[in-house]
Amino acid sequence: MSNQDMIVLNVGGLKFTTRPSTLQRFPESRLARMLNGNDPEFKLINGQYFVDRDGVLFSYILDSLRTLQLALPSDFSDYKRLQREADFYELHSVADLLHQENLLKPKPEILEIRFLLQEMQGFFRVFGSCSITIAELADRITTFAEHLVGINWQSHHVPSQQSLTPLSLERPSHHDLVFQCGITYSDQSVARYVSIKPDERKLFNGANVLGLLVDILLKEGFCLLSTRTVSTEEKIECYCFERMRPPDVFTINITQRATTVPPSKQIQMKQSK
Repeated sequence: MSNQDMIVLNVGGLKFTTRPSTLQRFPESRLARMLNGNDPEFKLINGQYFVDRDGVLFSYILDSLRTLQLALPSDFSDYKRLQREADFYELHSVADLLHQENLLKPKPEILEIRFLLQEMQGFFRVFGSCSITIAELADRITTFAEHLVGINWQSHHVPSQQSLTPLSLERPSHHDLVFQCGITYSDQSVARYVSIKPDERKLFNGANVLGLLVDILLKEGFCLLSTRTVSTEEKIECYCFERMRPPDVFTINITQRATTVPPSKQIQMKQSK
């Protein structure tokens, strides 16, 4: 049978079409042995391989073979049953990963914005329980400075592209970032602007920046849990958000079986020999 042929499987009444090369990703698995007719559990009926197992769960098994990744929906909960199916097909790499259920489940994530409006300046400090989210947010935020020489800032609404100087965000730790916007008064006034992708505007009004940041977080799946004033003297406003962070996508390496799992976003699981 050539790798160009198509295979039709009937798993518990659900039909799947794939290539032999996909089923042979793990040569020692039952799916690979099925093609050689060496497994009585798989019966060839009217040109289709029939197996009396759960077809819905098999869709995740087949997807992992096609992509060499294990990506489960955020609302998935049948880890034990899916592990049992992976064991049945003797896909030990997938079964080992499913055994570490805590790595696959969505995790609650907290993000907090602290905002201080002082005269014409807005100060922001963003703290997140997940350093990945903070890093992603830092990549989206850009701050600029513009020296307002001979310009009345009250009538200055659109920054001049030629006079903008990019500024670096402050990263006190992997879990927080600090930036500011507005007008700094000195011998030479400086306007600080903030841009947050995908929005292309450059804003210097603190309330506008706060509104844009909140709107982006809500679109990213965060829910506003609470608002409070941290310091009544300085009037520091605190906005607390929460979301269930989707599980990571885990890469499966088919060369050999893993004995340990590194604590990284992509965990390489290796095939049993």
